[in-house]
Amino acid sequence: MLALTATPIPRTLHMSLAGLRDISVIETPPEGRRPIRTHVGEYDEELVKTALEREVARGGQTFYLHNRVETIDEAAERLRQLAPGLRYIVGHGQMRERELEEHMLSFLRGDADVLVSTTIIESGLDIPEANTLVVERADALGLAQLYQIRGRVGRSDLLAHAYLFYPDASELTPEARARLATLADHTELGAGFAIAMRDLEIRGAGELLGAEQHGHLAALGFELYVELLGEAVAELSGERRTVARPVRVDARIDAYVPADYVPGEAQKIDLHRRLALTETEEELGDLEAATVDRYGPLPEPVENLFTIQAAKLKLAQLGADYLVFRGGRSTVGPLVLGSDELRALRNRIGTAVYATARNEVSVKHDGFPEALRLVDAILDTRRAA
Repeated sequence: MLALTATPIPRTLHMSLAGLRDISVIETPPEGRRPIRTHVGEYDEELVKTALEREVARGGQTFYLHNRVETIDEAAERLRQLAPGLRYIVGHGQMRERELEEHMLSFLRGDADVLVSTTIIESGLDIPEANTLVVERADALGLAQLYQIRGRVGRSDLLAHAYLFYPDASELTPEARARLATLADHTELGAGFAIAMRDLEIRGAGELLGAEQHGHLAALGFELYVELLGEAVAELSGERRTVARPVRVDARIDAYVPADYVPGEAQKIDLHRRLALTETEEELGDLEAATVDRYGPLPEPVENLFTIQAAKLKLAQLGADYLVFRGGRSTVGPLVLGSDELRALRNRIGTAVYATARNEVSVKHDGFPEALRLVDAILDTRRAA
């Protein structure tokens, strides 16, 4: 299934971050599209008057958002007194269908300079001549909703203006202040992803299957929440999840993702995260194939990352806690091998194998990849025994 969205809401974004969906971002704007100049502040009648008259002077139209049907006609009358030389029309969702259609078609034809409306304009409208937006109570609207509404202007090659007003700064809630600050900070084209990430932080991911989008993860942390969610889903599905055994690989080798291989920091972090979350050799092989397909052949430091993760998975199968590679010697422990197993292991790898008094198995060899082959040989010996 391919889902396309102009603005990922927190729950949709969370599904991709949790691994339930893959995500890619299209950041190239349409040709000629310009960022919307956004003003956030207390309601200012003089600024509203200037904005409305400036838009008409350059031959454009304005959306004026007043999200109360009971008082929307009063708001329109107030605007007529403020800027009497302009033409106004009202539209809201409680109007009769035919009447609303006539008003919208009239605005489209250019018979009115200002459309005074509720939030019914927030999605689907594409009116290139409308390049100024005034929102009367921006503090009462959601972040994704405000982003959608702001997107109703700036749909041509003209510079668009959005004015997000609130009554009094002292009355703003912390959440409203955070929402407005986010829109003021993210005015660049393609900012929807960053805004959705901030919305996720403010509101939380919400219910996985329900309609609510509120709730906070701060008490648990995102990674722990996803882990607990995975365990709960597996339990309810009747699956038995093997709890990952904590193992350590200590090797003095270069193991990282070079900038010239994966250019973006977000992609690097995602690769490290996906690598650390692999639980089987099959998952690791699939991830390696996907990485090669996307970025090309693995450079040596990335190969080492995959080798280290493969060693961790196999150490967990063995019941060992660590693999140390230093000075051309690999040591696996704690691990107890009987004399027959040691003999069989020497035959498999063709070199001397030492069992130390600290319940460790040690082998001297040339490079780190040989350390993984040692772990493979131990696994094969155990299975044969």
